[in-house]
Amino acid sequence: MNPIIAEFIGTMILILLGNGVVANVVLKDTKGNNSGWMVITTGWALAVFTGVVIAGPYSGAHLNPAVTLGLAIAGKFAWSRVPMFIIAQLLGAMLGSFLVWVMYKDHFVATKEAGLKCAAFYTAPAIKNSRLNFISELLGTFVLLLAVFYITNGELGKEKTPVGLGSIGAIPVAFIVWAIGLSLGGTTGYAINPARDIGPRIVHSILPIKNKDKNDWKYAWIPISGPIAGAAIAAVLYLILNS
Repeated sequence: MNPIIAEFIGTMILILLGNGVVANVVLKDTKGNNSGWMVITTGWALAVFTGVVIAGPYSGAHLNPAVTLGLAIAGKFAWSRVPMFIIAQLLGAMLGSFLVWVMYKDHFVATKEAGLKCAAFYTAPAIKNSRLNFISELLGTFVLLLAVFYITNGELGKEKTPVGLGSIGAIPVAFIVWAIGLSLGGTTGYAINPARDIGPRIVHSILPIKNKDKNDWKYAWIPISGPIAGAAIAAVLYLILNS
């Protein structure tokens, strides 16, 4: 499989399953309605596992612009390939969120609270505080990237390099995302991935969803800049510690 296509498909699956579990928990009259934060964080962890299993052998399964940029900063991924990887991730995230809407369309209609409909697309802070929300996204992504560097020795970016032990190699990354969600995700919903937030946010803005909130574009810079900053810091620290 072409690495760009792998990133597109892997990210699409990540968002389909990740936003899918959110929709299952928050939307009215689903089988999983009100099943809680543990279900959401577990679902996201398994969504990461599935995306990595699919894309890993072909692209390294970045599935996240912050991962792509972090690897490039660390000199483990060619800067010339960064734009196409990020475009593929963004488009994959948009398709994944669209498919969630198609699947749960009746439940979006049944749900009256506009904020719950938004939650099935993009992240929002529990308490709006731009500085602390930014720090939350920075720290979560910093933990993710630093752990990824040491799991893979920074070699995720090599084309057609399996992520260790086949599908079993995807398990550590899934556990890291699960841990971040459980420990650090309560303030902002832990985007820790610019494509995961901005792609579905764009899709939400153009879909014909009744009684939907505005997309809070004033907040949207945080789940983009916070993860990028966290990834950059993790990459620089990795280089310093391993120089």
